[in-house]
Formats: sequence, structure tokens, C-alpha cells
Amino acid sequence: MKKRDTPLFKQQSTPCFGKEIARLFPKMSLSASDEKIRLMAEKVYASALKEEDTKDAMALFSVPEDCPIGLHEDREREMQKELAEQHSQESVKRKKTFLLKRSQSISLQGPDDWRASPLPTPAGAEAFLPEIFPDYQRVTISGDYCAGITVEDYEQAAKSLFKALTIREKYSKLAYHRFPRTVAKFLRDGENLKWSEEDEVLPDTCPNPQEGKDPYSMEGIPENLNYELKMKEGIVNVYPNTEALKQDQPLSLPYPDLETFTIDLSHVLAMIADGPTKTYCHRRLNFLGSKFYLHEMLNEMAEMKELKNVPHRDFYNVRKVDTHIHAAACMNQKHLLKFIKMSYETEADRVVLEKGNQKITLKEVFRKLNMDPYDLTVDSLDVHAGRQTFHRFDKFNSKYNPVGASELREIYLKTDNYIKGQYFARLVKEVAAELEESKYQYAEPRLSIYGRSASEWESLATWFIQHKVHSPNMRWMIQVPRIYDIFKSKKLVPNFAKILENIFLPLFEATINPRKHKTIHVFLKYVTGFDSVDDESKHSNHMFSYKSPKPEEWTEDDNPPYTYYLFYMYANVMVLNNLRKDQGLNTFQFRPHCGEAGSITHLVSAFLTADNISHGLNLKKSPVLQYLYYLAQVPIAMSPLSNNSLFLEYSKNPLREFLHKGLCVSLSTDDPMQFHYTKEALMEEYAIAAQLWKLSTCDLCEIARNSVLQSGLSHQEKKHFLGSNYLEDGPEGNDIRRTNVAQIRLAYRHETLRNELSFLVDAVKTENSLNPAEL
Repeated sequence: MKKRDTPLFKQQSTPCFGKEIARLFPKMSLSASDEKIRLMAEKVYASALKEEDTKDAMALFSVPEDCPIGLHEDREREMQKELAEQHSQESVKRKKTFLLKRSQSISLQGPDDWRASPLPTPAGAEAFLPEIFPDYQRVTISGDYCAGITVEDYEQAAKSLFKALTIREKYSKLAYHRFPRTVAKFLRDGENLKWSEEDEVLPDTCPNPQEGKDPYSMEGIPENLNYELKMKEGIVNVYPNTEALKQDQPLSLPYPDLETFTIDLSHVLAMIADGPTKTYCHRRLNFLGSKFYLHEMLNEMAEMKELKNVPHRDFYNVRKVDTHIHAAACMNQKHLLKFIKMSYETEADRVVLEKGNQKITLKEVFRKLNMDPYDLTVDSLDVHAGRQTFHRFDKFNSKYNPVGASELREIYLKTDNYIKGQYFARLVKEVAAELEESKYQYAEPRLSIYGRSASEWESLATWFIQHKVHSPNMRWMIQVPRIYDIFKSKKLVPNFAKILENIFLPLFEATINPRKHKTIHVFLKYVTGFDSVDDESKHSNHMFSYKSPKPEEWTEDDNPPYTYYLFYMYANVMVLNNLRKDQGLNTFQFRPHCGEAGSITHLVSAFLTADNISHGLNLKKSPVLQYLYYLAQVPIAMSPLSNNSLFLEYSKNPLREFLHKGLCVSLSTDDPMQFHYTKEALMEEYAIAAQLWKLSTCDLCEIARNSVLQSGLSHQEKKHFLGSNYLEDGPEGNDIRRTNVAQIRLAYRHETLRNELSFLVDAVKTENSLNPAEL
């Protein structure tokens, strides 16, 4: 047995189901790719790159009011096409075959494989429903095959969507990201295979230390594995020994391949511009919105009755996770102001800065700024975003400087400064204490690693341990700003590969030799994922493709495009997760900012690489991507108050629309210092959403449940907060006594998703079963 086959240290928290699977990245050749798909994908990319009118390449239904004549003509063409189909013998044959297939799939379904039928439920069918499914008024559609488009277009759309879901599943499983069981079961069914729990892959997160245990303990740290590391084409490769390194024979880990990734990306990109797929997705999304409206009208009182019968639990005491919050702005403006005043009153003569050889006290800092902290107000502090920051990301970033002074930002909001980040640690710990006092609120603050130096990780880990920042109500994320161009202009790095090396090589070193990097090893226990952050609206002149320069060759001053960043971050996280899983260590999720602004192609990249995303506003511009994010139940952390000050007015935010359609959305604060007024920023976010959109208690609790599911909390915590069967989808995985989400609501969500997936699978299986000679 190889050394790597035997874990040296075990801190596993998530159940690992069964058999060992081959952890290799399946590579494809570009020659095998459909040339038409590649060209269509390039067209979509080029149109986004040039910021030109993209109505022909983007979703037809994104902004229908812009071109009512064109939309009318398109509907006329669709109608003519459907009339012509009625006279086609081949279409009639395919339609009959499909209807037969659907009727068989519905009639054969029993308790163990029940899916909501688009046809009326037969008399007495209730007896066949599993007991876990509550009785409520279901909305069903009878008659034709329910797609509303021609059979050929429907089958083409179904095949494309099915393939996109299999692509996401592949990338999710390789990186130990969660992929919904229901979707996986339908995909196996479409491939005529049986889903097994043993095939499921889940993130592995460290549980909180037991009460009385030292969270910073350095006992029981694993031994050195004596592996060798080398960055090759932007991805860290792991070798069992020096000889293997010389012969270039790395361990059998899944090393992603750029060419394969671009082929998979092209398939999803081409779907954005595919007419039948756009039409199908647009109509299904409209149906989902209308169906929920009917469900709410028919079952709102029944859902409320369920919630009233739950003892002890209500909206205030269900667990909520702030799934997107930046540590440097995790306090509100009043909190920061009070802390600045308090520190000046008690430590005015403390040396807090060093410039050149000159040491500067806090009193001297304020004297040079010509201000007395006693006179400061939240207005003069000027850290709150407002109308002046709308579509001005540069002005928003300057709000991180209290009173516009970068010196105060360095003193109070940085981990690496003259006072070793002590003030920042105290601020964060005060926020953590408020979360612990509230008991039911959790947060996942982002700390920055920039990639300008390999020593950043050691410095950050030392700050975390030295100031004892750990809190049971916090899990930590690492954000990597996309600012290569700034470092290159200052000659801090020679190429893009150096940034990747500074970010990821220390993590690999701490994984293979934790005794040499004890502080990083301990800190990584409480890190749950990585984020990619910056202004998405920044333009890039480079079109990402398999011909893009390798990171070692990216020596120009321009910033790489968004997709380039995402691929290389995902690739290294994937290899790192597989290495750490083999050693029994916790894994990381990739959760980038995506869809806040910029091109919708960003959302395509994230669909392949991300476990979940933050923002996702641009999904409203593409029905194909929005429907895919729904089918795959990709979690989205949305921040309406943040968007309101930066990119999108609150009333136009799509969160309510996404929630009603069934997308997996949660509420988050982003930056309380800039956007919120109260001590409980997350509750402020929920309260405003509830008031403006008239959300019900069940709606709010559903959003809260989603936040726990998509968070980096451990398996044990999720079992405690959601129920012991939370890994199951639908009402079976819901414990209403813990979540306060009505079983009726989750039954509706589950049945509706299964219904949508069944359309895809039945179309794929029908096509496979057709004999060309019969047509």
C-alpha cells in the first residue's frame, strides 16, 4: 500500500460514504469537441468582451421591452414552426413516444421512487405517497407534453441541460463540493445507472472543539510525509519523493487540464445563445414563478398552521448564517467609532505606526490628521456607503478608510501592522461576542490573502492564534482579491504564477509537513473556503480560451480575465482538497463573488467551479443560466442592501423572484460597516426584506435554513441545527422542530424540482429508446 493510502491523522467530521473512487481528472481533446459549439461559445465571449449589443447572442428574454417588434416576430416564427410540426409524421411519432414514456414513468413510480406528476393524480394515488410527504393542495398540469415548444426543440434543450448538469456534477465531485442527491439520482437514471450513497462526495469540515478543549492546541499534529511540491503551469503538483519529482511522476491526484475545462465551458456558454434552450428555460421559469404563486394562494394558511403547532421554535431562534461578510467591515459604523474613541482615551501614547525609522503614537496620528477623536461622529467617520457609491466601486473601496485616512485603516482594520493587528482582533472578538450572546446567529468572515508574499499565511495564522480570535459562532473564509495588475505595476511579482504560488504553496506545505508549519495547520482547521473578490465590472481585453498564456507566461501588466482567475483558483483548491482528504484533514469550498456586475460569462465559469456564489444578480439576465442554477440548486448568498448602494436598487433586486422560483438563496450582510445601522446587521437584512417584499415567516425560515445548508458549518452542527437527516432532500431531510420550515413548503420544493428534472430525463431516455427505422 502506498504511503498516501493510509491517513496519518484523522479529524474527519463529514461522513465518507463507502468505496474508494478513482480521483483522476478525465481529460478531453479539443479535436473531439463540436466545432459549432466552440464557435458559438467564442461568439458569446467576444460579444461580452466588446460590450456590444448582445441580443442575438444573449438571452432573448432578458430585456423584452427593448425590442417589442423583434420579440413579436420571434413569436410568429415559433408559432409557424409549431403549426408545421403538427403536419410532420416524424414529429407526431416522437410526440407519441414521449407521451408514452411519461405515462409509463408516472404509473410505475411507487413510494421509493415518487416524483410529482404533471398529469392529474389518479384516484387513490395518495395511498402510494410516502408518509413523509404531507397532504396539501398540489398544482398539476394535464394534457400535452408540457414544454410549450416543438418536440425537436424540447429534446435539444433537454439534452443540453442534462449535459450541463453532468458537467457540474463532475467538477463538484472532484473538488469535494456538495452536489444535491435528488439531481444526482435523476442524472444516473438518465444514464440507466443506479445512484448509490457510496458515490456521494461531501465537503469535510472540522467540528468545533469540545467545551473545555483548547482550540489552538498544537498537540497530535501529523508527521512529515516527505512529499515534494512543484508548481507546474499554475497548478501545484505533489510528488511522493525527490526521485519522482525528477522523473515528473506526481501522485495520482486530479490535476485539472485547461483544454478540457475550456471544452466543458464552451458547452455551457453555447447554451446561452441557443434559441430553443432559451425559449424552454424562459417558459419553465415563468411556470415556476406562477406555480409558486398558486401554491402560496392555496397553502399559505396550511403552512402557517404547521408553524403554529411547532413548540419553542420561531423565526428568532432558528439558526441563521451570514454566508457573505468581510471581516474588515464586520462591525457597524457606530461600533467602530466607539472603539476608536475608547482606544484613544486609554492608549493615546501607544506607538501604533512606524514610518521609516520614526515611531508614531496614536495621539500623533490624530494630530497630523488635524482632528480630535472626541469630536468624531459617524458622519465625519465617513465609512457608510450611499448614493455617491452607486456604480462607483472605487469610491466604495475608499470607504474602508475611516475619515478618508489610510493610516486609520492600517491601525484598526489590518492584521499585519506595527501592533500586530491587535485592535482589529479586539474588534472582531467584540462582534463574535455579540453573535455568541445572540446564540442563533453565525457568520463566515472573509480575511484577505493577497499573494504578494509567501509569508502572508504565517502572519495571518499567527494573528489568529496569538490574539485568540476563534469563536464557536464564526467560520473563516479566505478572500483573494483579483489585483495582479497592481502588484505587477509595482514590480512585486514577475508573473501571475508567482501570485498563485504565494497563495497555495504554503497550504500544500502545511498539509504535507504540518509540524514545520504548526500555526498554519491549526488555523486551517477553522478555514472553510476560498473567495475571489474585486470589482466584476472591470473590463479585461483578453478572451479566455485554451490558447490563453500559462500563468508562468502571463507577464503583461494587464489583469487576467475573471474566468482565468476562477479556473486556477479552483484547480489548486481541487488538488489541495484531494491531498488533504487522503490525510484525513478538512477540505475547502470555493465560493467566489459572482454575478454582481460585469459579463454573464462569469456565472458560466462559476457554474462549473464554485460550490456556491455570492450575489448572482446577473442571473436575471439569462434564463438559461438561471434555470441551470435552479436545477443544480447552486446556493447563492444575496446581499440586497449592499447591492442597493453599489449596483442595483433594492426594489429591483431579484432575491424574492429567485426564492419563489425555488433557487437556493440566502441573505447576507456583505459589509455591515458600510450598509447597516444596527448591532444585529443580519437581522436588519431579514427585517427589511420581510417588510419590503412581504415575506412570510415560512419564507424567512426557508432562507435561514438555506444559509445553514450552504455554510461551512460542520456536519455535526448541521445535524443539530437542521435535523439528523439533513443530507436528504425535501421534507425527509427537514426537522420542523429545528428549522421552523413547514413540511408542506419543502414537499412542494422537492416535488417541483423532481418534476422539472423528470422532463429532462424522460426526453433523454425517450431519444435513446427510439429506433431510427421507426421514424
